[in-house]
Amino acid sequence: MKTPLTLVDVLLLLALFCISPWVAGSSSSYCKLTNTGEIRPHSVSITDFGAVGDGVTLNTKAFQNAIFYLNSFADKGGAKLFVPAGRWLTGSFDLISHLTLWLDKDAVILGSTISDDWPIIKPLPSYGRGRELPGERHRSLIYGCNLTNVVITGENGTIDGQGSIWWDWFHSKTLNYTRPHLVEIMNSTNVVISNLTFKNSPFWTLHPVYCSKVLVQNVTILAPSDSPNTDGIDPDSSSEVCIEDCYISTGDDLISIKSGWDEYGVEYARPSTNITIRRLTGQTTSAGIAIGSEMSGGVSEILVENILFFNSNMGIRIKTSPGRGGYVRNVYISNVSLIDVNVAIRFTGKYGEHPDSGYNPNALPTVERITIKHVSGENIKTAGVLEGIEGDDFHNICLANITLNVSSMHQWNCSHVQGFSDFVSPKTCHSLRERIFPQHISDCYLPPNFIAQSLV
Repeated sequence: MKTPLTLVDVLLLLALFCISPWVAGSSSSYCKLTNTGEIRPHSVSITDFGAVGDGVTLNTKAFQNAIFYLNSFADKGGAKLFVPAGRWLTGSFDLISHLTLWLDKDAVILGSTISDDWPIIKPLPSYGRGRELPGERHRSLIYGCNLTNVVITGENGTIDGQGSIWWDWFHSKTLNYTRPHLVEIMNSTNVVISNLTFKNSPFWTLHPVYCSKVLVQNVTILAPSDSPNTDGIDPDSSSEVCIEDCYISTGDDLISIKSGWDEYGVEYARPSTNITIRRLTGQTTSAGIAIGSEMSGGVSEILVENILFFNSNMGIRIKTSPGRGGYVRNVYISNVSLIDVNVAIRFTGKYGEHPDSGYNPNALPTVERITIKHVSGENIKTAGVLEGIEGDDFHNICLANITLNVSSMHQWNCSHVQGFSDFVSPKTCHSLRERIFPQHISDCYLPPNFIAQSLV
């Protein structure tokens, strides 16, 4: 005898198979975080501190002195540092709380090509060492720690890390420390990055780590397709993050959600949670949206919607490994368009890469309640490669309303995954063919806001 559907069942069903008003118009509070045009009562230009925008003069001291001066206004409504048109060469500098760093339309901040201009700092506690090399790491070009209410914005000015020299050092194995990010904001809250172009990062481009209430909006991120590890935006052990209206084209994952590495991430135990990504367009030799592989602190409550990836290796990717521990759960990805992509969906359970021999190989990650729906793809080589971990299946993987034009004879390849699907073409693996409706609607993750709004 069949069990009759409840009202909640019906609403869940509508959510899975309909493009709802919630998907089109939903808005987390952190997506409306700050007016980037907020007027600061105090403002100075970098030229007031002797900076020269000729692309040759090193202006690190000018940036440092300007920000030191503006710190006196932090408790008086904050301040604005204006960077006018010009090419402003600098080494690494720190931001302060209640600061707006504003780049004019034709302003370009250039990272120094001298490694000594990027100081050495301690590794992140959730990584235990530099990501590439044991020990310490280079500090990012623009850095902030323990801040509140900081804005990096402008009229589409540019921050260029001039990373090619770092990529050469990486390939030649002549680095002594892990490469720097272009922008790293650490242990901070109320952070806005908007209306700028970021280019040629030495390593990951934007790295908010141990942060909350972060808005990245209307930015362009560029790096050559063969540049190593030039991720676009990597929220790391951070919560209430909104990334929207961005274009990214780099040599690695466009967005990669992280939360620490193996035993260090497990011990630090700060997850990435409540992250919204929407209206993202881009191309990459890696994945468009990735979770991991450093996810040992946990990743959950992820909403991704209205995405376009083209000329890319992978569309959606989850990567982890025995030894990571942690979890990836409650992920909802909807309204994705893929064009000329090698693999539409890929899960990797044996990604490897460990910080040292101290990791626990029996620390197995949990991957569950991943919903991917409303995906269309043209000229896709492989629909999906979904590889869990033997003895640690990824479960409650739900695929709905997915139509992919696949050129390969091997359309799906699955192992150690369990889940459900409806209206997927080409047909999924046998382990995912059990239908969502009617018995497994509640096994598929949907953001709670949808149910709440549907009941109104």
